[in-house]
Amino acid sequence: MNTLRLYFLLRRNTKLSERRNVMFESNQYGKLFTYIVLSFVALEFIALGTFFGWLGAKEQMPEMIFFLMPFMLFLDFTSRFAMQQTPLMLVKPYLLTPISKYAAIECFLIQQLLDVGNLFWLTLFLPYIFIVWCGGVTGLAALALLALLFLMVLVNSQWYLLVRTLINQSIFWWALPAVFYGSLVLPFFVLPDSYIDMILDTFEDIMEGDYLLVWTAIVFAVCFVVLFLVNRYLQMHLIYDEISKHEKTNLKHVSEFRALERFGQIGEYLKLEIKSTMRNKAIRSRFIQGMLIITFFSLIIAFTSAYDSSFERNFWCLYAFIFFGSVNLTKVMCPEGNYIDLLMVHEENILALLRAKYYYYCAVLVLPFLITLIPVFMGKFSLIMVLAYLFTVTGPIYLMLFQMAIYNKQTMPLNEKLTGKNQIENKWQIIVSFATMFAPIIIISLLQIVLSENAAYWTLFVIGVLVTLAEPYWLRNIYRRMMLRRYENLEGFHSTR
Repeated sequence: MNTLRLYFLLRRNTKLSERRNVMFESNQYGKLFTYIVLSFVALEFIALGTFFGWLGAKEQMPEMIFFLMPFMLFLDFTSRFAMQQTPLMLVKPYLLTPISKYAAIECFLIQQLLDVGNLFWLTLFLPYIFIVWCGGVTGLAALALLALLFLMVLVNSQWYLLVRTLINQSIFWWALPAVFYGSLVLPFFVLPDSYIDMILDTFEDIMEGDYLLVWTAIVFAVCFVVLFLVNRYLQMHLIYDEISKHEKTNLKHVSEFRALERFGQIGEYLKLEIKSTMRNKAIRSRFIQGMLIITFFSLIIAFTSAYDSSFERNFWCLYAFIFFGSVNLTKVMCPEGNYIDLLMVHEENILALLRAKYYYYCAVLVLPFLITLIPVFMGKFSLIMVLAYLFTVTGPIYLMLFQMAIYNKQTMPLNEKLTGKNQIENKWQIIVSFATMFAPIIIISLLQIVLSENAAYWTLFVIGVLVTLAEPYWLRNIYRRMMLRRYENLEGFHSTR
């Protein structure tokens, strides 16, 4: 079987596997919302490409788009973390077949290169190329320019795949993109303005060279080949380790958290939540990543003029508190799907578990609260603003997120990353995610129109405190509604283990 036939066979098998998944119909809701969002982004890209194409044609500078590409590639790199997983999750069934393992890996890598996320950038590039072609650039030059721009996106996709794979193995690999992008951005904050102007002038002179596009294409082509080969080897090596469940373990003393025993059953479930965060690779990685992201943006806001607008300050202050809940509680009860039958043994067992989860995620907010005090001391945030968003999260936000305990019915593996799937289970997950992220910002903006800024934050603070104090009532209501759907949920958890 040649490579082309193997590629189409594996692609067809992937599509059939998705359709046979028991959660296929539910995943369609997530895809629908994704398509709506991408439609608006595509319109923005078309407008942006047309505008810069007009500028490039007017100034006789068809290479103008290269000044934007560093920002575009960084946007592409960061957005992939939210929308794209590593592409080799489906290689597991083929490890015992007579198909060449490296051939299968290559087919999945090629499939990742032809992903819609890469082709989506053509909505920006095609209008730009068309406008500069109409402005006097030859057809061959326009095609070469388009090919080079798309090559940059492909290289960026391979760079993302390498970084994402390494980060999945150890959180310390975040240092790799941090050093790379930091070395590009840091000079603009450290060097004097005269040096920055000199560097920009030199770069502009280089951009006018006749052979610049040729050398740029050669450099990116070499980078593409090297990254492709590295990913080919690395993905195969790590997938074999994961399939064989080969893990390096070190025996060490583990705290028993005896102080929590005084809280009875809730204390035992609190121990479970703490140890899950400490021991499970997936949960631990999300926790550390959240702390790094919150600390980074808090320091940027505190010591620079970035994100000084009212919307940006409100958004990042809310994001600091909502991060842990948004990445974990939208999948609430999904990890417990592995042993949900045991939780059904005693009456109100699950109610105690839900309360333990609520107390745990409230306690976790102490860390972002301490971090956001840095912008408070620097005068960027007000204390009432931080407290308002803190209690908004412990109250109305957690009230919405814990509703997912009623509707979630897909078991989620804890440690499997490369070969596991991370799809949207039902329409409510994406609706609740968007609502919890943007509804408080919209509400505070409307309140600030009617009231003063401090009065708006005080109103939000009071509402948050009242809903937080009402936790015993609304959490029991969630438990009762969850029990009404327990047989349907049990069937879903059993079928997705």
